[in-house]
Amino acid sequence: MNQRITRISSSVTRLVADPAPALRFSVPLSATRRGARLARLLATEQLCSWGLPLDPARLIVAELAANAALHGRVPGRSFRLVLAVTRPATLRIEVTDTRGDRLPVRAPGVGGALAESGRGLLLVGELADRWGVEEGPVPCKTVWAEVGFVPAVER
Repeated sequence: MNQRITRISSSVTRLVADPAPALRFSVPLSATRRGARLARLLATEQLCSWGLPLDPARLIVAELAANAALHGRVPGRSFRLVLAVTRPATLRIEVTDTRGDRLPVRAPGVGGALAESGRGLLLVGELADRWGVEEGPVPCKTVWAEVGFVPAVER
């Protein structure tokens, strides 16, 4: 839960909890290629229903979901996709899988120039304003990315 400081009067201040995001979507999906594809399709539909721009968010969802299905897969366990507008004009994308022991690597050039994989998080890094990894609760990890957008009233 986010917290903020609110000034009640010139001499009194208090710490209050921010309410949950007004826009939040969360769904568990099978840790398979089909589940990763469904994550992208569901994210596209959800973003459309909220009136938010599709790109680069759906590209980031596609990459994070594919990584969860490929590198974060544990047989019989799913991954979770969360989309939330966390502060004015910021979309937070989270993908949680059950392989907390396999953290993404931020090193550029992983796998060499001719490698067929290893560039996905470089793409996420270029498309997102911020991204990172949160460990836990055991055995999980959450890879997240945040993307700013222009609010509808300003478009």
